[in-house]
Amino acid sequence: MTSSELWNRETADRYDAGETVMSSAAVLGPTVDFLAELAGEGRALEFAIGTGRVGVPLRARGVPVVGIELSEPMAAVLRRKTDEETLPVVIGDMATTVVPGGFTLVYLVYNTISNLLTQDEQVECFRNAARHLEPGGRFVVELGVPPLRFLPPGQVAVPFDVSDRHCGFDTFDLVEQILVSHHFTRDDDGRYRRGASRHRYAWPAELDLMARIAGLEPERRVADWDGAPFTEDSGKHVSVWRKPA
Repeated sequence: MTSSELWNRETADRYDAGETVMSSAAVLGPTVDFLAELAGEGRALEFAIGTGRVGVPLRARGVPVVGIELSEPMAAVLRRKTDEETLPVVIGDMATTVVPGGFTLVYLVYNTISNLLTQDEQVECFRNAARHLEPGGRFVVELGVPPLRFLPPGQVAVPFDVSDRHCGFDTFDLVEQILVSHHFTRDDDGRYRRGASRHRYAWPAELDLMARIAGLEPERRVADWDGAPFTEDSGKHVSVWRKPA
């Protein structure tokens, strides 16, 4: 069992259309470069591979990729892009599902570790990554920094996108470390569609402790896939932990 909310077929079928920027060469190029370098000559395992936004181009780069995905509809969209022999996908949750073999790289992108809504499950996710890694292998997580600096006393909501076709804002439960992302999206017929998803946010230092519990050592933290320095003003981080040889 997992606390992650299950993505249904309707959401899966329109996911790629809503992520054109994140699927652009400008975003995917540095992402794939970063991951391919860490994978080296070994295999890569993507937790929550989704529709294959990252896994498919990484496989095209020549890195053998295996995916774990909780949502069968999301995996079905991926399967339209490549076959099972080229990119195997196991249906299951990223905290407990085990696939055969060892990997030089396990990675989790685009805030997806926050889909696990309890600290215990996030710890188990780190342990599961360590379980799959060969000695010297790396675990990579891309995650936003909680934007709590934007919350004045008494305010619980922070907008993150206000555009012609989309309005998005996050609301925060500061005790449980839960944020809810609210989306109002205008469709082509002019009507607005509302959606919301829950996430457990975590600070970089908390992730470092989870990694230590799993027996992983911190190796690198940068602000983006291009390797910009991580600072107090960074809105996200890409963190790398290494399994000791």
